[in-house]
Amino acid sequence: MKNTNNKSPNAIYFKSLLLVVILALASCNSKEKPEVVTIDATKTTEDVDVITITENQFTSGNMEIGKITKQPFSTVVKANGMFAVPPENQADVSAYFAGYVKNISLLPGDSVKKGQTLFTIENPEYLQVQQDFLEAKGRLNYLKSDYERQKELMVDNVTSKKSFLKAKSEYTVTLAQYQSLKKRLSLMNINPNSLTGENIRSVISVLSPIKGYATKINATKGMYLNPSDVAITVTNTDNLHIELKIFEKDLPMVKMGLPINVRLQNDMNKVYQGKVHLVNKAINTQDRTVDIHGDLINEDDAKLFAPGMYIEGEILTTTQEHSALPVEAIANIDNDYFVLVKENETNYKRVLVKIGATTNGFIQILNTDSFAPNTEFLTKGAFNLITE
Repeated sequence: MKNTNNKSPNAIYFKSLLLVVILALASCNSKEKPEVVTIDATKTTEDVDVITITENQFTSGNMEIGKITKQPFSTVVKANGMFAVPPENQADVSAYFAGYVKNISLLPGDSVKKGQTLFTIENPEYLQVQQDFLEAKGRLNYLKSDYERQKELMVDNVTSKKSFLKAKSEYTVTLAQYQSLKKRLSLMNINPNSLTGENIRSVISVLSPIKGYATKINATKGMYLNPSDVAITVTNTDNLHIELKIFEKDLPMVKMGLPINVRLQNDMNKVYQGKVHLVNKAINTQDRTVDIHGDLINEDDAKLFAPGMYIEGEILTTTQEHSALPVEAIANIDNDYFVLVKENETNYKRVLVKIGATTNGFIQILNTDSFAPNTEFLTKGAFNLITE
């Protein structure tokens, strides 16, 4: 019988050759494919890191070029506090004598002068004080004359000692009453030297003890005031100063004369300059803090603030110079920091940098050894280009 599975040598040779060709082609394709992907990936990475800026873009964007420079960096003690005035620059004004408020026209913020009438107060009892003073004044002249006459007679042994002692006692008691009533009239702002029976009055004026501004008004017309009631608070802001609190661990680093950077809590970008004036030697046992008093270097700045405004302060203790770039030259992307390094007139390469402290608009660059000494950076306008 004829075997149908037998094949001719030519057919077997042809199939073998075809198989070799297919394997060879498959092998070539598998080697060439990764090389193409690698080249494309490299090209894409280079396009991302290099940014082209035309001359028109550079000018219209107000961009700037700069180099790494040495900038002073200070060790900082952070503190919170407020603006305040010395105790002698603030007065809580009350009446020494009880009465009803007859007239008051001040509003919070009104400026007042020292000795200016803040309000008037009325009480019929004021009349009795003035009457008692005038009576004591009238008796005093007679008693003084009688005492001096009895004294002369006593020397000549003409009068008795009892009469002399009586005259002396009456004069001394009346003199004490007179001086006491005279002082009370002064506290009422009534001039005892010009007081007569014709100008006795039931209304007295309450004067401002200092110049400044009426910062708090508690009294109203018709209100009854006791001597302990504070009617008006007057504050003089001429000597506005800085009051800060630091933790006790920072006390050894803070000395008199050290500079202070002051910022308002609602405007952290604006910095006002001050210096340490006093360091309290006692520690607050409740919160373990120490009070620091400072003065504003620019006295005109004090006119911008009011007592009680909350502030944040930085006390600069030690200063050293470090290599730095402006804050605008650096962009933060997922906690990595990048700059744009100038390669030629139009191309800038994005480069990773390591940063340190920040001060006065500059950031410390820790890896300056990675750059040539004359390397130029895009110092203004780089942030938006890097983050896009």
